[in-house]
Amino acid sequence: MPEYTLRIRRFDPLSGEAAYWDEHFIEMEEHNSVLDGILKVKDEKDGSIGIRCSCQQGICGSCAVRINGKPGLACNTHLEEAAHRGHGVGWNPPAPDDTSSGEGLKLPEIMVEPMGNMPVIRDLIVDMDAVHWRKIQRVTPWLINREPVPEREYIVPHANMVDVTQPMSCIQCGACVSDCLSMEIDPLFIGPAALAKAYRFVGDPRDAQHRERLFDLAEDPHGIYDCTHCFNCVDACPKGVDPMNQIMRLRRIAGTDYDIEDRNNGYRHEHAFVKNIRRNGLLHESDLLADSYGGKFNPAAGRELVSSLPTGIKGLARRKMTPKTALMHPHKAPKPVSQTFDRIEGRDQRVELNLYVSGYEDDEPADETESEERR
Repeated sequence: MPEYTLRIRRFDPLSGEAAYWDEHFIEMEEHNSVLDGILKVKDEKDGSIGIRCSCQQGICGSCAVRINGKPGLACNTHLEEAAHRGHGVGWNPPAPDDTSSGEGLKLPEIMVEPMGNMPVIRDLIVDMDAVHWRKIQRVTPWLINREPVPEREYIVPHANMVDVTQPMSCIQCGACVSDCLSMEIDPLFIGPAALAKAYRFVGDPRDAQHRERLFDLAEDPHGIYDCTHCFNCVDACPKGVDPMNQIMRLRRIAGTDYDIEDRNNGYRHEHAFVKNIRRNGLLHESDLLADSYGGKFNPAAGRELVSSLPTGIKGLARRKMTPKTALMHPHKAPKPVSQTFDRIEGRDQRVELNLYVSGYEDDEPADETESEERR
């Protein structure tokens, strides 16, 4: 039976001591979960280990921790998988015919620690109320029904329900919050889990306050434009909710469908990207800042350009750019690029594909014409 070194990050605030690593050796089948290993140590060696768990089926989300540096559900991560992720990548397993007890061999190491960006209550238990649930409440996480209320149930189009299926899959485990780099820099950032929850109602046609929700999230300096596209929440989510995708969709709807010009300049900054690439074919970053503030001759742009001079000087000193690339356009967009923009912007309705689920069964439709149209 495989053996593992299980290292658990321990912390007891009442003791007044610093956090430390508690090391245990366990012998379990490789298909057992990390949670199985922790509970085995808790039952047989040290009952004081603190960890939350409930369903043990990857549904409740209460056992979310960091495993070898990466967030995940302890109940849904096999020991063998955990040993080969993060810090365990360099492990050299013993030969298959080796029947020794592991003495003198480097056993696969599994390091378990509490989630980040949240205060630790004890050991692997973090204070979800102080961060995660407070931010969920911030986005009004319930449906605001339209008036008048129909006598019978709302009939929601199938396409709309498919659209919100992805954020509805969130189990509120907080894994995305744990690894959000924006929250690490700005603890006031609303966060990926709460903003994914916000899209669940913005994408629901039964909600009566789409514009109000979007305006609120766009105007907040810690709202939708505070996301830095680090993709950590995408990798962290155990349910494929893809919170960053939901944040980008909130931005597109706010800026394109409702033309919400926010005080954070997010609307103008995103439109500056489109203008810049349409003109140059590739992003010409020297113009991006000025375009975001109305052009080089806009007083607001002038102030921002002056404040960014130290960064520009560093770039020149480190040869990240040259005076020519900083002041001149090295290229112009070829005609096919502008034609692509014209074709897309000329559509009556934006085409947006939800990659999470298509809404169709795997089987091809019986109607050959319909099948051909889908191809």
